Amino acid sequence: MSQPWLRNRNHLFALCNLRTDGRKASEIRRMRFQMGVVEQVAGSALVEMGLTAVLATVTGPTECLRRADELPDRAVLQVHFAAAPFCTADRKHVPTNDRRFLEAARLVQRALEASIFLHLYPRSLIQIHITILSEDGGRLCAAINAASCAVVHAGLAVKDIVCACAAGGVDPVLIDLNRREEIDNINMACAMLPQRGTIVLSQCEARLPSVEALDRVLETAMDGCRAVFAVMEAAIRENAALQWSSKRGKAIVALSETNVV
Repeated sequence: MSQPWLRNRNHLFALCNLRTDGRKASEIRRMRFQMGVVEQVAGSALVEMGLTAVLATVTGPTECLRRADELPDRAVLQVHFAAAPFCTADRKHVPTNDRRFLEAARLVQRALEASIFLHLYPRSLIQIHITILSEDGGRLCAAINAASCAVVHAGLAVKDIVCACAAGGVDPVLIDLNRREEIDNINMACAMLPQRGTIVLSQCEARLPSVEALDRVLETAMDGCRAVFAVMEAAIRENAALQWSSKRGKAIVALSETNVV
């Protein structure tokens, strides 16, 4: 049973045409990027989209454990998806072979394969480990953004930075849905190469009422990807400047952090 103050708060937001968390329909959640949070791997990134937090690490390129797994013309990209037991209020342990995690890992792999120049690393293995630390909607999009930042931090050659954002609903179309909005609305996750304008992934598990509605939702999701790219690019440039300063002996001990409201 909801509290009276919460009902009054939601009613006030509804009168102002705002969402339950105070955002406008075309406004993404507050984002934060930290790169290099894990030192024992080639690249790492911690991404927070609202109350959703995802940690991604990259190892490789390394030799494959078995020669039979090697590919002569490109690297093998493996994505492992997991969730911390405390990521939700239920505090349930979900095995890594869960069907939802396997599907999410496959989608992240498909999105990143469209960006990484795998042919530059033949007969090698690149592994990406993704861990959901807290979840409040947009799990897949946050995982793709975290993995993309970790790949850039690892120094792998890429065509473009993969950015992901979700959109849902019909009237109005909402951008970057939280967990409560995902339950009540149709949700479409989209990943794209923003500087090329190429969509590399689009997933929707529900049926939209018309083709026009599909176009509106997809265009809104692409606008969200461009907004995410602006924040991600600023974080990457800040981290690169910090790395360059450290090589020159003028580094200031600080975490790379970028916020957007």
